[in-house]
Amino acid sequence: MPYTNPIIPGFYPDPSVIRVGEDYYLVNSSFEYFPGVPIFHSRDLIHWRQIGHCLTRATQLPLARVACSGGIYAPTLRYHNGLFYMVTTNVSNIGNFYVTAADPAGEWSEPILVDQGGIDPSLLFDDDGTVYFTSNGVPGGIGQCVIDPKTGRKLTETRLIWRGTGGRYVEGPHLYKIDGLYYLLCAEGGTEYGHMETLARSESPWGPFEPCPHNPILTHRNRGGHPIQGTGHAELVQAHDGSWWLAFLAFRNTGGDYHHLGRETFLAPVTWENGWPVVHPVELRMDVPTLPAHPWPAAPVRDDFDGPLGFQWNYLRNPEPASYDLAARPGWLRLHGTALTLDDADTPTFVGVRQRHFACRAAARLEFHPAHPGEEAGLTVLMNAAHRYDIGITRAGHERFAFVRKHIGDLTAIVAHEALPDGPVTLEVEAHPDRYLFSLLAEGATCRLTLASARPRYLSSEVAGGFTGVYFGLYATGNGAASTTPADFDWFEYEGVV
Repeated sequence: MPYTNPIIPGFYPDPSVIRVGEDYYLVNSSFEYFPGVPIFHSRDLIHWRQIGHCLTRATQLPLARVACSGGIYAPTLRYHNGLFYMVTTNVSNIGNFYVTAADPAGEWSEPILVDQGGIDPSLLFDDDGTVYFTSNGVPGGIGQCVIDPKTGRKLTETRLIWRGTGGRYVEGPHLYKIDGLYYLLCAEGGTEYGHMETLARSESPWGPFEPCPHNPILTHRNRGGHPIQGTGHAELVQAHDGSWWLAFLAFRNTGGDYHHLGRETFLAPVTWENGWPVVHPVELRMDVPTLPAHPWPAAPVRDDFDGPLGFQWNYLRNPEPASYDLAARPGWLRLHGTALTLDDADTPTFVGVRQRHFACRAAARLEFHPAHPGEEAGLTVLMNAAHRYDIGITRAGHERFAFVRKHIGDLTAIVAHEALPDGPVTLEVEAHPDRYLFSLLAEGATCRLTLASARPRYLSSEVAGGFTGVYFGLYATGNGAASTTPADFDWFEYEGVV
């Protein structure tokens, strides 16, 4: 049956997928966001539901004051003898490590460190019990050692095993044993428009590796104008019906050569010819045979905050628990603003969800009557600290008002200002491929008031830099002093259109 790419839309890059029986599990990188490394479950490789995160405790994921796009880089997921392994890199803190769990939904163990540098680590459990630890960062290319899987201790020195095919930034290695041969799958070219996936094989896990004669096996580097760009950082998986598939990241452009949703998770079928995998051409609509469909129930549009926050919610770095309260006013999320703001590479009061569609709507009903100037709360469209749009409520003198503020690099400006009556206010962002519209609906009003518009391109990776994607976030701040007034959010809605 046909399916649509991306299979996991929005900022879900660096996919790693495994099969356990007839179940499939997939993880993504998470950078400065907490909890870290979202994990998904599927029965058909097409429909995915999030079942948790691998890193849910500050002891597993120290993120204090990490820079935007720091933190957790590409993970790899593996399963061996009843145990799940997730190996990754905290580039801002402890380096390469892995955690384990009997149940992929958690809890996962404390980190087990591996003293091998670089990023994008991967594991191979060989038939004889040897465990190979593979990463980039070794001078010249991909390095590998043997480890004790119980302790992470290196049992051999790290050796250079492959230099790639000549593309820059050879990374993302995955070593597989297939039909008695060792296949090394790597990304090259950088995770941008020249991104590509290359492959080599050997009779030994140490090489020498023979490059695939039709490398790169996946790239869109010469497909200018195609809606899918930056394909690479891939993972091979064999389905329970014997078919082969490639999960990988890519991004979708809009309105020119820029993208703001982040790098997303895509899927393509694979066939084998002369001992080498051949990847089916990648399109937004894939008309190819698939496993029997197994969709999951659609997520509700509205979160009424009548229970713990769902897996879709993330904080910036390690959150301060006292800033978030679901018990003080049942059915409401109460945020306590601190002196920190969204400008700070720290732990401001923020909780958000990814923008997953070009056309969508995000809205929140907010009750907030700031007692002092500088106290504010609202809804932000955030790529990073220096590239975001805020619609919020604050006060100046005796006036409570709503505003729209744009942050574009070093430039910050309030572009709309509207006095507010007493009572709750619904703040709304309507997203389109080429613009955001910011509106409010005051208590008792009969129609929304559109305050301003903004362009997505200034939140794109090409302008803002980094490796993440846009979030819709609820926030509160005292702008240099702790806010004396809590911000109460009655509900939040996210609704995708396409």
